Amino acid sequence: MRMQGKGVIVTGGASGIGAAAVRRMVEEGARAVIADMNIEAGEALVRDLGEDKARFVRTDVTDQAQVEALFRQAEEFCGVDAVFNNAGIGHQAAAVETTDEEWGQVISINLTGVFRVAREAMRYMQGRGGSIVNCASILGHFGQSQTAPYTAAKGGVVNMTRTLALEGAPDGIRVNSISPGYVDTPLLDLLEQEVKDFLVSLHPVQRLGRPEEVANAALFLASDEASFITGADLPVDGGFLAGKS
Repeated sequence: MRMQGKGVIVTGGASGIGAAAVRRMVEEGARAVIADMNIEAGEALVRDLGEDKARFVRTDVTDQAQVEALFRQAEEFCGVDAVFNNAGIGHQAAAVETTDEEWGQVISINLTGVFRVAREAMRYMQGRGGSIVNCASILGHFGQSQTAPYTAAKGGVVNMTRTLALEGAPDGIRVNSISPGYVDTPLLDLLEQEVKDFLVSLHPVQRLGRPEEVANAALFLASDEASFITGADLPVDGGFLAGKS
């Protein structure tokens, strides 16, 4: 039981990669707080796992007051030993067609929101240590057309993680990131099959990732098994980035 007795917050935890991470953390002995905007999905996950093991807190990571409330409730329910900073949104449009509002929304959730949650986690973990795992992306490591705000945000997450790791180290706070490749989640259901087939072809393993595979990486970095790892980015991408180096 790698997370026995640990308290964990998972943002974006009601579906997809986040929900898979919540399940894995609980399976390994953690109690989890699910932070998400989707009330129905979040509460359904709590019912599935059990109210003694999970709690849902509706949280908008663009709102500092809501982030502070999330951590207060997590501290009361299970403590804050680890955070999987996973909340995010997608965006696809040419730069010349991307509005300031769209740019701002993606940056606000995918970068500033990640910073806001990590900052609050570091405040709670001071003097006792802990682990923060930020969800970046393969698109934080190379350019791809039609994704300017998303790649900017995810690249920022990768480098911000390194800086936070340096600042957290004296307090025993480890900060790492993971960079998933394309993962078979409901977000990809919006794509036509030929587009999904193209995405599959980009991965040397010739398939998309599964949410639980990313969740396993988050679990490892959150656990004490990764006690000598900080400031690192772990690709979980079926070899995608190997062909980009």
